[in-house]
Formats: sequence, structure tokens, C-alpha cells
Amino acid sequence: MTCASCAGSAESIVKYQPGVVNASVNFATGNLTVEYLPNMTDASTLQKAVQGVGYDLLIEDATKQQETLEAIHENKFRTLKNKTIWAIILSLPVVIIGMFFMDMPYADPIMWLFSTPVVIWLGRDFFVNAWKQAKHRSANMDTLVALSTGIAYLFSVFNMLFADFWHQRGLHAHVYFEA
Repeated sequence: MTCASCAGSAESIVKYQPGVVNASVNFATGNLTVEYLPNMTDASTLQKAVQGVGYDLLIEDATKQQETLEAIHENKFRTLKNKTIWAIILSLPVVIIGMFFMDMPYADPIMWLFSTPVVIWLGRDFFVNAWKQAKHRSANMDTLVALSTGIAYLFSVFNMLFADFWHQRGLHAHVYFEA
């Protein structure tokens, strides 16, 4: 969980499951404590509910859980590090062109070419998590990031492909791929 809204979302989805007596999330530790009636629900059902909003729920004994948590965190760290490196490599030309060479020929298609993998491939998790939150009528930081980058990207693609729409109205078709 990355924010208090995430913790609240996970807590509320579990609280409203049939058979759950009480649920509380400790945001600092990332732990979810659940009291439930075993004859009405089970741990795997609660795990699926939490996964439905985009979070993982580990159900194991304490020693095995610590090892599993460390492995998951290591894997997430490695993945995030690789994505960050790729995002920097692909975004640097976009920022340089967008700030200093925006009048060069084919600047817009070049920025589109470099920003598309950043938004679609490297930013995919934001959109997936935002969609999971939207399905449960909730929002978190992933929603904010997905909306802002998605709108800037789609608006820029529209302006690049249909520049005449703005030119006919006496306006310049600006792109915001570097945003």
C-alpha cells in the first residue's frame, strides 16, 4: 500500500464481505487484521476480494510470511528499478525535444514514438490499479496519475494527428508528451 487511501480501500472492501466481523489496516506496517466467522467466509475469499481492488494479501505462518514478503519486495524493487531506468532513457529525448527543439521537423511524431512505451508499457500499472479502484467506486494516487498522464497523452495524440482541427479555429495544436 502506498497511501492512506489505499489502506482505507483495502479495509472497506474486506469489512463489507459476508462473515467479516471486523477489519483494520495498519498503514505503517501494511498489515490487515481481520476477524471473521469461519462458517461464512474463509481466508482465500478475503484474499480474492483484496486482490480485486489491486492489492496482495498473504496468508501464511509468520516465519514463511516474512520470507515471502522479502521475496515479493525484492522482486517489486527490481522491477520498479528497471522500469525507472527505461522511463528515464525514453523520456529524456522527449523532454529535450519538447523544451528546446519543439520547432524541429517531425518533433511531434518523435516525441510520440518515445512517450508511447512510457505511458502504455511502463505506466501500465497505474492504469490497471486505477481501473480496479474505479470498479469499486474508489480512487487513490494511481487514479490521479492515470488520469493526468492519460489525458495529456491522448490530447497530444489528437493534436498531433488532427492539427487542422485547431488551425481552422486560428489556434496552434500544442502537444504535451513531455508532461
